Amino acid sequence: MSRQFSQDALDYHALPVPGKISVELSKPAESMRHLAMAYSPGVAAPCNAIAEDPLQVFRYTGKGNSVAVISNGSAVLGLGNLGALASKPVMEGKALLFKRFADINAVDVLVDTHDVDEFVSTVRAISCTYGGINLEDIKAPECFEIEERLQALCDIPIFHDDQHGTAIVTAAGLMNALELQEKQLSDVTIVCLGAGAAAVACMALLRDMGANASKITMLDRNGVIHSGRQDLNPQKQGFAIETDKRTLADALSGADVFVGLSGPNLVAPDMLASMAERPVVFACSNPDPEISRELALATRNDLVMATGRSDYPNQVNNVLGFPFIFRGALDVRATSINHEMKVAAVDALAGLAREPVPESVLDAYSLVELEFSKDYIIPKPLDPRLLPTIAPAVAAAAVKSGIARVELPDDYEEQLWGGIGFGADTNWR
Repeated sequence: MSRQFSQDALDYHALPVPGKISVELSKPAESMRHLAMAYSPGVAAPCNAIAEDPLQVFRYTGKGNSVAVISNGSAVLGLGNLGALASKPVMEGKALLFKRFADINAVDVLVDTHDVDEFVSTVRAISCTYGGINLEDIKAPECFEIEERLQALCDIPIFHDDQHGTAIVTAAGLMNALELQEKQLSDVTIVCLGAGAAAVACMALLRDMGANASKITMLDRNGVIHSGRQDLNPQKQGFAIETDKRTLADALSGADVFVGLSGPNLVAPDMLASMAERPVVFACSNPDPEISRELALATRNDLVMATGRSDYPNQVNNVLGFPFIFRGALDVRATSINHEMKVAAVDALAGLAREPVPESVLDAYSLVELEFSKDYIIPKPLDPRLLPTIAPAVAAAAVKSGIARVELPDDYEEQLWGGIGFGADTNWR
């Protein structure tokens, strides 16, 4: 990051007012009557209604269109354990993305503790305020326990985006890349460099979607995760395999797919050259990938490559998932975000990349043309079709799998296209 870019980022956050989110009123407050209805004595009426029937909270408050973005700052981006306070710009940024892409009112909530019990207790106690909770930047392995415990305790979606958002977008891009490379998920050999929250979730989702567990090799800082190791946490143990391979070079030899969620410049050209014909390479370390796109393409011309960078084709970007997944989950008042909803998001996202790209997307990215190909396996973040494509798929999966509390109208997709005010008093909310 250049000094000028850093200064520009600081100015962006500071001016014209500090921060990136604010509160806006959804009701008039211009007269004494307005104030009497908004607060005392008028507010007693909805309070009593909710006390009699808790589900009335969705009718009379903003709960159904609200998400808390919660972190303890223990794993902030690639910066490490900066603490809760220093994570606030990231959490505000996530709230901005929720509002920008799905019109969801999100707020950042910082929980200043690394104690799992205290964190879970705190979030559980405030969870009734929100329609959903997006956990963010919490280090592994604590993040696994935190999410699992909160989902068991709360009746709203609990979604650790670093895990599942990354997994969903990665899986969508990978399915399309494999199609272009004429390979099947069930047949390919996959190497995953990294064994943190994102890596574990990615491999778990791919395994659940049909990847052969015995053909997935995961590596951490100590090398290949194999059945003979005694230093593995439960999440890593789930990916321990019988193998005599011990290094990244060993694992990549003959592999079909590489997924990197680790650090920069860890894949050498000779390792890439040793992979199978028509490989797929997802080098997602940010800002510098495990192998640069330029070096990868100079080494092989038969690969499909994705990175986490916006200045390269095929960016694996979580904003392609979480706003729309939560939109669909909130609109059916889902009690969780389950496997069926995640797969529905994968299929919808992958399918969208195969559709003709509208002019508005080409204009937004200063492109003349864009079509399904090795350089376009994942939709662009500014594609307006993401919301009316992914949210209905996720909502329908929630209804079908039995965790939705309301049905959706037949014209739900049209309402999303029409830019409906999501906080409106509609018959399906």
